[in-house]
Amino acid sequence: MSAGELEGMRAVVTGGASGIGLATASLLASRGAVVACLDLAADTVPSPLIGVRADVAETGVEAAVRQAAARLGGIDVLVNNAGIGAQGGIEDNDDDEWRRVFEINVFGIVRVTRAALPFLRLSGSASVVNTCSIAATAGLPQRVLYSATKGAVLALTRAAAADLVAEGIRVNCVNPGTVDTPWIGRLLERTADPEAERAALSARQPTGRLVRPDEVAAAIAYLAGPLSGSTTGTALEVDGGMSGLRLRPRA
Repeated sequence: MSAGELEGMRAVVTGGASGIGLATASLLASRGAVVACLDLAADTVPSPLIGVRADVAETGVEAAVRQAAARLGGIDVLVNNAGIGAQGGIEDNDDDEWRRVFEINVFGIVRVTRAALPFLRLSGSASVVNTCSIAATAGLPQRVLYSATKGAVLALTRAAAADLVAEGIRVNCVNPGTVDTPWIGRLLERTADPEAERAALSARQPTGRLVRPDEVAAAIAYLAGPLSGSTTGTALEVDGGMSGLRLRPRA
């Protein structure tokens, strides 16, 4: 995809102030789109990106989406990227924590997409891209709550794609492996040996390293743009080979 490929397109990215969201918003803008970032830290969003304060776990997200649409002049692309992590087995998180993580990772996508649909329907060639995870398709230890939410995102993506295809709205998702984001950095800092833990996470991916945010952003930009016009209901893995490769142990 070349510079200018997204010229004139209007995009909304949730969780766009850092990590994968900021990398995605910046890449979309570099390719010609005008981009609004919905985030709790909207005041930190750099120019030319437009920051709009929003909490996807609250009903006020509808007003934030309307504000973004007004500032952009409409919405052609929605990237549902806002999300949080969770650790532990099935016994380790209480009901309130399960509700909190689902409120953000699943219901947040529902709220934002529902609010954006009236604008996406006016686009004529709209795209929704959800940030899912390898955790939706692989059993990862100590990630049962997080995995449950991402499994829901994968199913939601496919069902929404079926509902909206006749209206010219494509819905896809990306399934990253472990991405080198600020959240992962904070997670590592809380371990007894951050360097050893980073090495273990890197070794889990066949490429031997963590995924970079810009690599996930490139996949999202492809799914958002016109070159993927025949792609809908698809999960694109950006996971260093975790989902498909079964390598022999290194000697």
